[in-house]
Amino acid sequence: MNTPSQLIVPLRALAHSRSGDKGNRSNISVIPYHPDCWDLLLEQVTEQRVRALFEARRPSLVTRYLLPRLHAMNFVLDDVLDGGVNGSLNLDAHGKTLSSLMLTLPVQLEVAQARELKLHHHLHGELS
Repeated sequence: MNTPSQLIVPLRALAHSRSGDKGNRSNISVIPYHPDCWDLLLEQVTEQRVRALFEARRPSLVTRYLLPRLHAMNFVLDDVLDGGVNGSLNLDAHGKTLSSLMLTLPVQLEVAQARELKLHHHLHGELS
């Protein structure tokens, strides 16, 4: 819940994402729009939170790889593609839509930081 000093926004307000596949694994990148968001994302976009977000896909393992010089992170989710592209009847056998799900992860930030990042258009008038 938003408070006078803090906001909860979807990850998509702070970062973009892409996903790929290899067998029954999905890898999902998270790349902030602004390097200033890096520490916030390090703190809040964790293996545990990503595992909870993808609980319905039943990942056997979630691993976060950090690329600090790029201000990016990559998550590898094992066993989330119903056997992979050749063995799955899943409509999204490659898992390309999983990056969209990743971007729904709630992230909490200070109102002052949201103003600094000029997130007005993402926040539906909450910073006016």
